[in-house]
Amino acid sequence: MVQEVLINNDDYYVPDANQLITENDTLDNFATSKQKRLLIGSLYSTLQQQTFLAAANVGIYHADAQPAIVPDVFLSLDVQVPQNWWEKQNRCYMVWRFGKPPEVILEIVSNKEGDELGKKLEIYEHMRASYYIVYDQNQQLGEKLLRVYELRGRRYFETSENWLEQVDIGVTLWEGKFEDRQDTWLRWCYQDGNVLSTGDERAEQERQRAEQAEQRTQLLADRLRAMGVDPDNL
Repeated sequence: MVQEVLINNDDYYVPDANQLITENDTLDNFATSKQKRLLIGSLYSTLQQQTFLAAANVGIYHADAQPAIVPDVFLSLDVQVPQNWWEKQNRCYMVWRFGKPPEVILEIVSNKEGDELGKKLEIYEHMRASYYIVYDQNQQLGEKLLRVYELRGRRYFETSENWLEQVDIGVTLWEGKFEDRQDTWLRWCYQDGNVLSTGDERAEQERQRAEQAEQRTQLLADRLRAMGVDPDNL
């Protein structure tokens, strides 16, 4: 409930932003919303030859009589959304229907209320997700920006490795621009550290390659003309 803390702003009153709920388990802020788009979009843009399911803010039912948990992002390999995804049983991720939990669960920390290192970690551990990643971009939970947990037996162990060997993909912090916003972003990467491209990045790469090919063709044509050869009649 928002307390009636008001600030006089000449012509009207506005509520104190510190008293507003700007994000919670179901409500995104601008930054986390954009970060999720980057993570999901780059997977589908780059891994087009692989079968997988990636989603943001989709509920996972993992145990009988337990409510769904809603991770910020998850990745599940070798499964697909059923064709009729509007049927009630196909609208979310039920572990018993897909036959396995997601391999990767990722939470983005917005505040100290999400309990990402407590209850959520326990749930994902019990679910037996192979990897649990906590991205704490504002260092709400400590000095670490990124924590990676790997399931070993029945327990999670924090690892310094950002390469997720069991799923053949990694995560990395990347400085750059996404959707006209310059910032530090969490991104999927290959083992060599190169990031998975978004659709826009792939399009720009193709444009640059086409431009370079055209420049090489023009350079060759100019050289032929300098030698007295008409390239148009070859």
